[in-house]
Amino acid sequence: MNVFQSLVGTRAPAAAILVRLMVGVVFLSEGILKFMQPDALGVGRFAKIGIPAPEIMGPFVGVCEIVGGGLVLAGLLTRLGALVLAIDISVAILSTKIPILLGHGFWMFQAPALAHYGFWSMMHEARTDLCMWLGTLLLMITGAGRWSVDALLTRRKEKG
Repeated sequence: MNVFQSLVGTRAPAAAILVRLMVGVVFLSEGILKFMQPDALGVGRFAKIGIPAPEIMGPFVGVCEIVGGGLVLAGLLTRLGALVLAIDISVAILSTKIPILLGHGFWMFQAPALAHYGFWSMMHEARTDLCMWLGTLLLMITGAGRWSVDALLTRRKEKG
């Protein structure tokens, strides 16, 4: 299998568009919100959590979410976009949900002020993150599906 095929090839059914919509819309909107509400969701939040260089990482993560979410929505280079988003959400889980599980700061990350800590509190807070993580994994494994730019590019390459 060549590099082109490994990036755009897909064996997912057309229904994969539902996972692409879920993952793409969530990440695209969250990326935009990091610029629209930087104190609450971007640089300010990153500083509060303990992310190093929040003035760089906030916009960087916002751009990754906008570009990755857009690629996933279009079904263009879906595996690459999903990989970027999987890394993004893995860091989010590590930096925000592990401190909730432990009930105190973890590594360089601060625990938020919550009424409850532990497994069930973490599961409640992580429900969207876990869905996004699993969605990105599915897209990395199966590709974008029949209704995608990736599938269109694959069909064109096979014809010519």
